Amino acid sequence: MKPIAYLLKEKVWITPTIYCAAAILLSLASFYIELFVISRFDVHIPSIFLTGVEDAQTILGILTAAMLTMTTFTFSTILVVLTMYSSQFSPRAPENFIRSRTTRHVLGIFLAGFIYNMLSLLYLQEDVFDHEVLTTSIGILIVFFCIGAFAYYVHFVASNVQVSTLINKLIEDGEDVISYYEKLHEKDYVSLDSWKPQGEQQTIRADKAGYIQFFDLIGLVKFAEKQEIEIDLAVKIGDYLYEGKPMIHVYHKNGKQLDFKKYYAIGDDRTAEQDLGYAIQKVIEVAIRAISPGRLDPNTCNNILIRIGPLLGRMGHLKTDGLVLTDANENNRVLYRFSAYEDILYRTFHQISYHGKNDISVIASMTDSLLIAASLAPEERYEAIWKIQLYLLEGINEQELKSIDRNFLQQKLNDLAGLTGHPEIRIGSQSKK
Repeated sequence: MKPIAYLLKEKVWITPTIYCAAAILLSLASFYIELFVISRFDVHIPSIFLTGVEDAQTILGILTAAMLTMTTFTFSTILVVLTMYSSQFSPRAPENFIRSRTTRHVLGIFLAGFIYNMLSLLYLQEDVFDHEVLTTSIGILIVFFCIGAFAYYVHFVASNVQVSTLINKLIEDGEDVISYYEKLHEKDYVSLDSWKPQGEQQTIRADKAGYIQFFDLIGLVKFAEKQEIEIDLAVKIGDYLYEGKPMIHVYHKNGKQLDFKKYYAIGDDRTAEQDLGYAIQKVIEVAIRAISPGRLDPNTCNNILIRIGPLLGRMGHLKTDGLVLTDANENNRVLYRFSAYEDILYRTFHQISYHGKNDISVIASMTDSLLIAASLAPEERYEAIWKIQLYLLEGINEQELKSIDRNFLQQKLNDLAGLTGHPEIRIGSQSKK
């Protein structure tokens, strides 16, 4: 089953719906309190907080119209920001804005304020209340809170239209995914060599087309232990599935048909919560857009490449050949295959290397990124890092490099060669090695 936090981010409407439901309950509670409580204790309530029914109707009508205007303006702002994100940064960047906690909560607060005042206006009837009411004061307090949320949201939008804020958020998303897998590696697991499933094989096929968005790996381990089965996940998070594609191989001895639907999710779009490749792709797309002919902003691209280096270094510590998770009794239960580390490096740099091959600063930043990755990754990753560096050099036109540019890049190449334990090569001679 998907975690609650995952569902709240994926389904943007859930948080505003919760706020709206709370507003409805609060309006009903206010009505009954006015009806049965206020009339008995109104002498103990300061008169400044009480208003007549007719005045309350007028004030709540004004507040309702104001909240509707504020909500409409906020929705318009969101649409403008989403359009700017798509055109300036990446078609996949808007989801970071619309799924952010601030956007979801601010929308919920505005809708709740509007609903409370509108329902309170409906409940306040002169033939029902023959005394002064407190609902107006509650409505005013809610509007004050909405105004504070609106002021914060203006600051939030102004901050998030800056590319640096977007880069920080995308990098944090990548770090969160890596942290998730690092915690997973702290669980009991063994090497791929020990994976020798027993029993009859049952194949679970995709029931619809789409991307694998989620696997509850820990839940699958517990389920496999309970059912005494072994599970081989034939696809990775982020893979696109066609209907009927083999997705899960189950090995068991009892022949029971098992249901796994609550342990995975298939959707129309990739999500970054567990998809490490997609988290990196979103950052790289912003870098590519930065050096596109329409923008020509290599400094932003270089900043992104430097920031990616630590992510690649941390990824080097993950098992990318195959992770076999075991239960409490050290029995093999779930096999999940990550992408190879070399494949991760290739997918990170193959597009940016093409678009930035004529900019010496971008070329040098890619080598800097690999230098950082090599300094953080274990030694078994050095060969893959060096191999991708040679791949990057193949796209350089040596004849167009000026002498100082050549020396600048050569020094970085020598540093990487020394760090990874490879012999130094001269630029342009890598194809001979």
